[in-house]
Amino acid sequence: MTVEIIILAMVAAFLGLRLYSVLGKRTGHEQEPLTRGMDTPVAKRPTAIERPQLDDKPAAMTPGTSTVFDIAAEPGIRQMLAADRSFDVARFRDGAKAAYGMILEAFWAGNREDLRTLCDDEVYESFSSSIDQRTARGETLENRLVRIDEARIVDAEYDAPNARITVRFDADIAAVVRGPDGELVAGSLTDAVATHDLWTFARDLRSNDPNWILVETDQA
Repeated sequence: MTVEIIILAMVAAFLGLRLYSVLGKRTGHEQEPLTRGMDTPVAKRPTAIERPQLDDKPAAMTPGTSTVFDIAAEPGIRQMLAADRSFDVARFRDGAKAAYGMILEAFWAGNREDLRTLCDDEVYESFSSSIDQRTARGETLENRLVRIDEARIVDAEYDAPNARITVRFDADIAAVVRGPDGELVAGSLTDAVATHDLWTFARDLRSNDPNWILVETDQA
């Protein structure tokens, strides 16, 4: 899997706090519009803000009623809520959407400094390697995240004190690859391509650091 099709999420919802992310490997080609480019991200605000509570009121998390997460993620989310009462599911999802755009933008622009703060060592090295290959070919990306149609938590695991949350992103991305002389190599900014990605974020819930880390990405 190449890192071109990788992406992850930072937290607008964490009020400007930086989200550290660890990306895994994916399959794809840098020239393809599905490749994560990083332009100016446009993330839709959620239509509903929910904060499921873990207490003796199970109705707050009635299976099938959440617009933020799948039923499969509910057990893990309940455990996280029990371990960290400050955890807010909807705010996390919104932050993941913001991070998705930030990481794409940094990768497309070849901004290693931003990627360094958003990725762990392994993920950063993967991104950096892809940027090196792109630079060696004399290519540049002119990509744009048109919109995020949906960001939904599809899985959540809690192995104290470590939490992992996987988010599925359905988005439209317009991508253009240009050669050494600015010539068009592939893609079009007028034709957005639907992309479906799975990003997994992780965090030690006992840590004072509120930042989540992207630990894995894949295609949905």
